[in-house]
Amino acid sequence: MITFKEKSEKTQKIVGTAVTVILLCLAAVYFILLIGGPWFFGKDSRFYRSLNPFSGAGDYIKWIRIISYAFFFITVGYLIRLFISWALTFIKKGKAVFNLLSSFIKYLSVLVFLFFALRALNVDTATLLAGIGILSLIVGLGAQPLIEDIISGLFIVFENVFDVGDIIIVDGFRGTVREIGIRTTRLEDTSGNFKIMNNSDLRTVINLTDHLTLVPCEVQIEYGESIERVEAIIKDHIEEISKAIPDIVEGPFYKGVSELGASGVALKFVARCEEANRFQVERDMNRQFKLLFDAHGISIPFTQVVIHQPTTFDRADEADKRKSQEFVESQRDNSADAADNDYRG
Repeated sequence: MITFKEKSEKTQKIVGTAVTVILLCLAAVYFILLIGGPWFFGKDSRFYRSLNPFSGAGDYIKWIRIISYAFFFITVGYLIRLFISWALTFIKKGKAVFNLLSSFIKYLSVLVFLFFALRALNVDTATLLAGIGILSLIVGLGAQPLIEDIISGLFIVFENVFDVGDIIIVDGFRGTVREIGIRTTRLEDTSGNFKIMNNSDLRTVINLTDHLTLVPCEVQIEYGESIERVEAIIKDHIEEISKAIPDIVEGPFYKGVSELGASGVALKFVARCEEANRFQVERDMNRQFKLLFDAHGISIPFTQVVIHQPTTFDRADEADKRKSQEFVESQRDNSADAADNDYRG
């Protein structure tokens, strides 16, 4: 059953796609008229002069010129960003630089359009730019967090701290970098949840993708099993386990007995793989060692309740009591100085 949220998202996607198609069709018509205008309307027609954003001779219709600026600059910016998105499908590293460039072009195309639109309205753009410079200085003093985000984003990209597609940990959140923008970075965890963080907040970052990840695996055997026999079986079949798990880059390696547990002896194995395959490799190693142990009759312990019969203990006779008392007193005298020194230390 489709939920209301899913239905709403589907509707928004359809509407967004329809609007994009309509705007692209209008842009196509605009460029056809722009290129074929001299033949359709004549070079000296007032309409074509208004339509051509590069025409500076003669008067023009202002609202047509402003619409022409909008279609030209925003469409060109959109096409450049579309080309960058296409190029990103062939690039493995350096995606963050292109994403940042795409964001910059998006804002730049709008700013250039506004500048030319104001000029078409006979606004003194030179004076306006000077005023904007002073205003930017004033606003910049109050917008330091925004500037800090932008500068931090530039450092992240050009120092290659992490890239789009890398898996990182920030403030305990583990996720894949989906986008590095001018102000923010967007992360996605394994459950599909997104976390958007300001670039200036990305101070303690652990990049898990720039090196192979160590994957541990512990399997217990019963105390009654012979460790030497189990190790001999592991030695003969560990290469088969490596081939059975293609995501493993190095290993697996046997590290020995890691724990003498309450119900069994823990054997530790490690392997190295890409961070994106970490959890799958861990599950596959558990499965392969379970199959190996089952095939060779190696028992893996489980919690058991063992009921014992009461044990009858021998009582100490008088001779034992005397020996015990003499031993305790002699040990007390011999260890008095050492005990005092330990206490004072």
